[in-house]
Amino acid sequence: MNILKGAFTALVTPMNADGSVDFDGFRANVKYQLEQGIDGLVPLGTTAETPTLDDKPGSEEDKLIEIVFDEVRKFEKTSNKKIPVILGAGSNCTKDAVAYCERAKKAGADAALVVTPYYNKPSKEGIFRHFEAVSKVGIPIVVYNIQGRTGVNIPTDLLVRIAELPNIVGVKEASGSIVQMMEVIGQIKNKKPDFAVLSGDDSLTLPLVAAGGDGVISVASNLVPALMHELTAAALSGDFAKAREIHYRLAPLFVAQFCDGNPASIKYAMKVKGLASGAVRLPLVEVTDAAKATIEKALKESKIN
Repeated sequence: MNILKGAFTALVTPMNADGSVDFDGFRANVKYQLEQGIDGLVPLGTTAETPTLDDKPGSEEDKLIEIVFDEVRKFEKTSNKKIPVILGAGSNCTKDAVAYCERAKKAGADAALVVTPYYNKPSKEGIFRHFEAVSKVGIPIVVYNIQGRTGVNIPTDLLVRIAELPNIVGVKEASGSIVQMMEVIGQIKNKKPDFAVLSGDDSLTLPLVAAGGDGVISVASNLVPALMHELTAAALSGDFAKAREIHYRLAPLFVAQFCDGNPASIKYAMKVKGLASGAVRLPLVEVTDAAKATIEKALKESKIN
């Protein structure tokens, strides 16, 4: 059974003024997500600034993981609603990716999100062997395809091969190509219905679900979890009139949240709306004044109060 359906939030990591992690703010954000009806959570992804977080035992990352599972388990107990957690486990070092997947398994994550090795620019065979290695850990693996950050696209013929490995349960498709997304649905999901195809772009959620996909791993839902849940739920149920209404309402946000990089832009939007976000860590920097104006304008146009 595919439990990876709907809107999943790629959680930001709030920071204090001194650059330390705002763990209380993070807990408050997780509670907000759950109260607003989000379908699932994705901590320690790109939007979390994971490359700049300490990952040693007892580290910032371990504390963030502990908070997520503490809040999710309390919520599940009182609501009788399952909240899948997909824990970020990517690295351009296969050995480290395996270790992160083992950590995700130990924590009780429903799946691990494993990105294509970045910077190395491996061959097709190298990419396959990377996913072969993490698949052996024994936790469900969601492949993360995002050429804009990794420098390498996973073409559909390669993903077909990867999808045959044990424990490969889905893909976060952020190639930016709806054609490629439809190829993945046609060549993999139509043969393996439980293989989850999730958009990595908020703006492509509606067309992807209309084509047979399962939802989105969302940046926008850090700010508007209820609306992203409603958009995805409407599309999944075939209520495309409602889904289109929400999509076009949020369209200005979908653009503005990347106007000066991610997560700096969405963090500023959250700050405007009183949610815990704080600064970003170098090499990321705060958005420019021009970007602030763009984001504020988009929030008004999207009627985000």
